[in-house]
Amino acid sequence: MVEPVTALNGARFEGIATIEDAGPTGMVTLRGDLTSKEVKAAVKKAVGLDVPGQRAALGGKGTAALWMSPDELLLMCPYDKVAETIATLEAALEGQHFLAVNVSDARTFLRISGPGAREVLAKLCPVDLSPDAFAPGMFRRTRMAQVPAAFWLDEGGTFHLVCFRSVGDYAFNLLKTAALPGGEVGVYG
Repeated sequence: MVEPVTALNGARFEGIATIEDAGPTGMVTLRGDLTSKEVKAAVKKAVGLDVPGQRAALGGKGTAALWMSPDELLLMCPYDKVAETIATLEAALEGQHFLAVNVSDARTFLRISGPGAREVLAKLCPVDLSPDAFAPGMFRRTRMAQVPAAFWLDEGGTFHLVCFRSVGDYAFNLLKTAALPGGEVGVYG
């Protein structure tokens, strides 16, 4: 078997925040009626999590469920478990109107951590990232400079960001530039 390679090939930068390629990660777009008991049960069976509420992210052991829109979730799982996750969804949702698609290789997954993480993202995204306005478990789809991106904050204070693979290098370099030492603004510190 050929080992998967990400668009950023393990890139990492240390500055006022650490910007790093999160490595190969399984990602499944699930579209359907997120309020239905069938979809809720299928998500629970596939990734062990509930369907998140609007603009929310739920994380589990190696999995995540991210609210993308009123009828769309992004489910994350280990890269080598995508086919199994989709098969579980398909079996659980047989007869229902839904779509489950592997988008793992179409996305770049980054982590932004450290004391300057909020500031780095705030420089690039039109989102209020103050601790009172953006807490762990919150999820946003937005623009990061010129590209669409989605991110959430975990309980440990690390931001997780997903963007299209085709702009992965651009996104990494944007974050890297925003994290350069000497560029601190100090708004959250």
